[in-house]
Amino acid sequence: MANDPAVEIASVLQFAHINRQPSPRHDINPSTAASEKEPVRLHSQHDPDAISEADEDEIPISVLQPLPRRKTMPPLPDLRFEQSYLKSIEHAESWKGVLWITFRDQVLMCFTQGMLWALTVSGWQHFNRSSKFSGQTMGARIRRWWWGVNKWSLPKQNSGLRNKNLGRKAAEYYKDQAVD
Repeated sequence: MANDPAVEIASVLQFAHINRQPSPRHDINPSTAASEKEPVRLHSQHDPDAISEADEDEIPISVLQPLPRRKTMPPLPDLRFEQSYLKSIEHAESWKGVLWITFRDQVLMCFTQGMLWALTVSGWQHFNRSSKFSGQTMGARIRRWWWGVNKWSLPKQNSGLRNKNLGRKAAEYYKDQAVD
């Protein structure tokens, strides 16, 4: 083993926290307070004498009968990252290695995934902007057919920033604003 105390501490913590023989009954889905709750059902046939003894705003215990909870869902897996994180820092040589692995897994990978997703969505929107009505794909054909059935006019391709009249009006507006 290395003589570096940081590596020794990390090794001891890692060894102490890894469960070598997990129990599916205990480790997969630990019980919670919601596991113990049972839904209640009111009896449709009740004793009129029992109700008359209770106050108007109370429901007597004899009327309530709990329903047994049904097992419809399988147990939830334990998705905590601790085990995989400890496994990834297992072979770190020093605290710098642990720091790099932590930065890589918790910051760099999240940033990279978010950036790639944003670029993908942005590229898809840019690609779809020009092919919305002029494309030859089945979706564009269906869209043109639907607009034709409803007697809607297809939007002009040369609208928006390419409209010279709109640009002239905007320039005049801002000139008038600068004079005031």
